[in-house]
Amino acid sequence: MSTALIPSTPNVFSLLTAKLIAAPISVRPDASDQSIAEMVAARAITTPNASAVVCADEVLSYADLDRRANQLANLLISLGVTAEAIVALCVDRSIESVISTLAIMKAGGAFLPLDPKSPISRLRAMLNDAQPCVLVAREDLVDQLTGPWDIINTDNHSFAACSSEAPIIEIDKNQLAYVIYTSGSTGEPKGVEVTHESLLNLISWHRTTFEVTSRDRASHLAGVGFDASVWEVWPYLTAGACLYLPDEETRLSPSLLRDWIVENQITISFLPTPLAEALMIIDWPTQTALRFLLTGADTLHRYPSDNLPFTVVNNYGPTECTVVATSGRVNSTEMNDGLPTIGRPISTTDVYILDENQTLVPDGEEGELYIGGAGVARGYLNRPDLTAERFIPDPFSAKSGARLYRTGDRARRLANGDIAYLGRLDDQIKIRGFRIEPAEIESALNRHTAIVSSVVVARSSDCSDMRLTAYIVLSTTPEAGELREFLSSSLPEYMLPSLFVEIPALPLTNSGKVDRAALPEPTLENTIRGDDFVAPGSPIEKILSDIVCTLLKLNEVSINDNFFLLGGHSLLGTQLIVKIRGAFGVDVALRTLFDAPTIGGLSNEIERLIIARVESMSEDEAARLLA
Repeated sequence: MSTALIPSTPNVFSLLTAKLIAAPISVRPDASDQSIAEMVAARAITTPNASAVVCADEVLSYADLDRRANQLANLLISLGVTAEAIVALCVDRSIESVISTLAIMKAGGAFLPLDPKSPISRLRAMLNDAQPCVLVAREDLVDQLTGPWDIINTDNHSFAACSSEAPIIEIDKNQLAYVIYTSGSTGEPKGVEVTHESLLNLISWHRTTFEVTSRDRASHLAGVGFDASVWEVWPYLTAGACLYLPDEETRLSPSLLRDWIVENQITISFLPTPLAEALMIIDWPTQTALRFLLTGADTLHRYPSDNLPFTVVNNYGPTECTVVATSGRVNSTEMNDGLPTIGRPISTTDVYILDENQTLVPDGEEGELYIGGAGVARGYLNRPDLTAERFIPDPFSAKSGARLYRTGDRARRLANGDIAYLGRLDDQIKIRGFRIEPAEIESALNRHTAIVSSVVVARSSDCSDMRLTAYIVLSTTPEAGELREFLSSSLPEYMLPSLFVEIPALPLTNSGKVDRAALPEPTLENTIRGDDFVAPGSPIEKILSDIVCTLLKLNEVSINDNFFLLGGHSLLGTQLIVKIRGAFGVDVALRTLFDAPTIGGLSNEIERLIIARVESMSEDEAARLLA
């Protein structure tokens, strides 16, 4: 292995008392004779000074994007990257992630996006399975992710010494474009292999359907390990449009995100379903540049209101079918007792609803949803058995070698041609846009010495707020914090249960399977929590307790209860931070919530910030605040 260095308490109140276009370029929808790298390079020639990516105060032009990607691509080639070679990319959503992904494609490699927030053990497992040629990673991860691969440190920019001439690489449409890992039912994640043909089909459909031009401004919110990020980036950069990246706090707060979209004149934005639902019910200014709010990854439970100044589009597609397989506009005039549909198949995509004998069911009847066409992935990396099981010959296609992907989703085709999503045939779950196999969590849980057996389900206090709940049979009784910490060493944050419920035995059906319908509702008595209940005492604790109870739909909360073990997650955490600012006038860092996720811990930090603020005030400022 070699390393290439690349570029409110009484004393608070007493203290207070004392004192930002070029003309649009026409889009040729069918760009299938060009690779993604060639299309972006063409934009760098025709509009070199146009903004490609904007992140905070940093603006990257198309010329600079192409030049820096060429330099990194040439370094990758020197390290042995060729067609079909996998290059792992473990960086945050950033300008560097966009440059690096483009560079990997320019070098002819296939990019493997890894979320740097995932546990090191999980990252190592995916790297060991994929066996990349090169790993491109943040500096703080380099020493922890060593292996038989070369490593490029993105925090050292000495790759600037490499040639900025574009590599001469022929990219075949059947060549691998990327590999992305999803949760696996065997207890280990599995890698999905997607070709350039599939990705180009998605790009072409998207640019045509949403009339993308170089005048568009699109948001990029998804993390690099989420396949939606592929959709967020390449339809726009191949069209000469501009990508805008919000910071983490803005990305997770509906009101802040709305304001950011309006202020930056974003015209097309993809949001995971829970966040999109939140933005559909808040007020918007009538004058906004946003044309399309795209959503997907979860079941959409809401219809847009009549006064939204943009179009809402619901999208559906498993990772194995290149992000999007069906799409449809959601209109308030179609509101009925049922949920919004997932629309109709996108271009060059076929959708079939079949019975257990893989025979077409009549319109209106329920069956399993199968997907065929250009978007179907090659299969699973290093998993020929699972590939053969889930990717089957397409009996409806005359094309040699055509295949269908078995989604495991239940669906019904309506009389107007739209498809209604009806849920899963198995136990797979989707939480906040992430596909989760409960068996993977159960496998991790059962490795804990105190756990005899477990089952993980998704429960909800309302239809749009699904939370993972672990039911466990114990030999001894650990604290919930101990269980969460144990799981966090091998599972990402979105796979950590919100609640741990102790039961004497798993309920079983007559056939001996776990009877999920018989699992009890979580209560204060059966839910494993932290220390004994301690009621909020100080004014700050009482106000903060009311905020947390409202957010999490609880009647009471102990000052020692962990926010995340009560059902909180990163989106709700950001909303909590915003409400704290409104209630106390101080800015608590989101990191603080992760470090001190209890009422007691947060109250101490809020008090410290209030005291610091008051002590820095002039007498006039204090008087105005009191007034």
